[in-house]
Amino acid sequence: MSVSLQAAEVLAQEAEKVKGYGAIGYGLAAIGPGIGVGIVVGKAIEGMVRQPEMAGQVRTTMFLGIAFTEALALIGLVAGFIF
Repeated sequence: MSVSLQAAEVLAQEAEKVKGYGAIGYGLAAIGPGIGVGIVVGKAIEGMVRQPEMAGQVRTTMFLGIAFTEALALIGLVAGFIF
């Protein structure tokens, strides 16, 4: 049996062992962005209550913060599929 065939068999066996870890990894990766979005929205609402005339600018900044924070969740999803 060639070395590359043996390596392929070992990799296939290892892949079977760690099949469910991608979902667990994504679940753990989603915790941080979930907390981050909660903090961003909470602080934005607090800022709008303190200065209602700035609500439009605060809302725009809030949506940008949410978008950047959710990008982390997508990166976690992709990393879960890759590894």
